[in-house]
Amino acid sequence: MSQPLDYRSAGVDIAAADEAKHRLKALVESTATAGTRGAFGGFGGMFRMPTDAANPLLVASADGVGTKIKVAIEAGRHDTVGHDLVNHCVNDILVQGAVPLFFLDYVAFGALVPEVVEAVVRGVAAGCRENGCALIGGETAEMPGLYTPPDYDLAGFIVGYVDESRVLGAERVRDGDALVALASSGLHTNGYSLARRIVAERMRLGPNDPFPGAPGGATVADVLLRVHRSYLAVLRGLLPRLHAMAHITGGGIPGNLPRALPPTLDAVVDTATWTVPSLFEELARAGGVARDEMFRAFNMGVGMIVICDASVVDDVLANARAAHVDAWVAGRVRPGAGQVNLV
Repeated sequence: MSQPLDYRSAGVDIAAADEAKHRLKALVESTATAGTRGAFGGFGGMFRMPTDAANPLLVASADGVGTKIKVAIEAGRHDTVGHDLVNHCVNDILVQGAVPLFFLDYVAFGALVPEVVEAVVRGVAAGCRENGCALIGGETAEMPGLYTPPDYDLAGFIVGYVDESRVLGAERVRDGDALVALASSGLHTNGYSLARRIVAERMRLGPNDPFPGAPGGATVADVLLRVHRSYLAVLRGLLPRLHAMAHITGGGIPGNLPRALPPTLDAVVDTATWTVPSLFEELARAGGVARDEMFRAFNMGVGMIVICDASVVDDVLANARAAHVDAWVAGRVRPGAGQVNLV
């Protein structure tokens, strides 16, 4: 007669899941804000709607960090990708003028390791605290047969709000508006499938090897795991005076800036207004990647583009300086057909 089966023999360790939940309690509670209601461990998170908007709209977004997770796994560093996830989601709703309220995360493993879960959620909690966003729920799943250890996947879900009269977007953009670029902190969370291939196959570097041209002897892991920058601190106080924004994620400037343009206006981006960071130059050189492909696959040093009236530019630049973020005027809006021109 066959031996009796249990859940653990099928690949799911309930004891490990319970340990992980115990480790997460303090991290989740550290993100509580004035709107947080309920206690850790509930079946659903609760949040009180703010009352400072006359006609509040909820703005929601979901995202992941792509194959940047593979870099974290190979380097054995799991406490930054969660921070990436929150900041990416914050920027996605920020372009509509929304500020974050709460966040939920989802982590799925082939074999759950409590220490890894804790490190991932530690990063999520750090991102939530940075952005004043409460972590009110999440899910940690163990799915043997679907994920092969040590691989795991990570997704995040954010909800923010904006007064209906202050929603930013293409309909606000005007001929003559300025394009203000805010510097990225690195690759952010896009282009990693190409970057990883270049580093591994062309550069033949591992996660602990020095990255060519990186200051201070920074390693491949140091460079590729730099946290995706949040622009909330730079822009929050200016949102009512801005017209539109583009978060430069997958597709680069050519793939994201058109989303902020009406069909009658073009954006002219002067690529001579900034020096592309050496990280991107090294990847282009080692991979033999064409310039157009680099601009489609990577952010090339620009994490956000703000579209605003010329009278607001100095304030955007001043806020960026105060937040220690490089910023510059990178172009302008002119009559056209909703296209982006890199010159």
